[in-house]
Amino acid sequence: MLIGEVSEQSGISTRMLRHYDRIGLVSPSGRTPGGYREYSEQDVRRLFHVEGLRSLGLSLSEIADVLADLSFSPAAMVEQLTARTRDRLAREEELLRRLDRVRASGPDAWSDVLRLIGLVRGLGAGAPSARQRLALSLPGGEDRDAVPLAEAALNESDTNVAGALYWALARTGDRALPVLAEALDSPDADRRRRAVAALEKIGSPRASAALAGAFRHPDPLVRRRAVLARGARGRADAVPALVAMVAEGRDDAEAADVLGLLARLHGCADEIAHTVAAGLVGAEGTARRRLAAALAEVPGPHARATLAALAEDPDRGVALTASFVLGARSPDDEPPGDEGGEGLRAPE
Repeated sequence: MLIGEVSEQSGISTRMLRHYDRIGLVSPSGRTPGGYREYSEQDVRRLFHVEGLRSLGLSLSEIADVLADLSFSPAAMVEQLTARTRDRLAREEELLRRLDRVRASGPDAWSDVLRLIGLVRGLGAGAPSARQRLALSLPGGEDRDAVPLAEAALNESDTNVAGALYWALARTGDRALPVLAEALDSPDADRRRRAVAALEKIGSPRASAALAGAFRHPDPLVRRRAVLARGARGRADAVPALVAMVAEGRDDAEAADVLGLLARLHGCADEIAHTVAAGLVGAEGTARRRLAAALAEVPGPHARATLAALAEDPDRGVALTASFVLGARSPDDEPPGDEGGEGLRAPE
């Protein structure tokens, strides 16, 4: 077949066919009596082989290598194309995420769009130091920076950069809270835990409430940090979980501090003392020592009675801890407020 016939039947332009011939990729192997180049059946098969490889994304030079190397592994080629396709999809997904962040920030003018695109690109820079510098250089109070900053913080694996992003987020107020609260239920554990860190860094009443609402979360870390936030907000229903944290030794120092806050300011002293006493049953030595120490900031006769019993504990470490705590307590350490010892709950 002549070049025009091949072009018509294959749908490949004569310009491309001549280019293939010029670079030696597909050259017609015969000639007509009039001297015109003629494609044989084998040439046409090679041409369609080339087009098939092009459709998979190979460059012309790569196709030439494949056709020239009879030992070339088809499986290796497919693996290479698979990796390349995944990389392309990842870049496109990243672009989509960037566009979503820009859109979520509600730009009103081209200047806003361009600024947000620059911010998103900067937050996605390859060098951690560049991302950190950008986060630290942002002016405070820019509400439209909140969503891009939140997404960047949720995806940031570098500890120093993450700290800078949390700091920058805290300066934007509560605008990013919906993004961070939603991330608490992400299937990605790292994303959930970064959301916790960001909410704690923001530290506003609404951020604390968003975290406190996750106190029954299946992720142990999220649940513990949510229980601490809930207790700090004066919720007595956090007492059992806080006491369990002390006994387990997980965030126990913070849990003990929050128990003291609940006892002194929210009338939960008796409830805490009773819960600690119940937790002592069957607990091991180290757990018993932590529980005894946790009563240091809990006023009232029930806490004092529990400590007095622990001062006679056969475990010397437990007895010493309880004796020390007893010695440091004031003689009149009745809880302020409600005389009946009923736990008061602050509003959510």
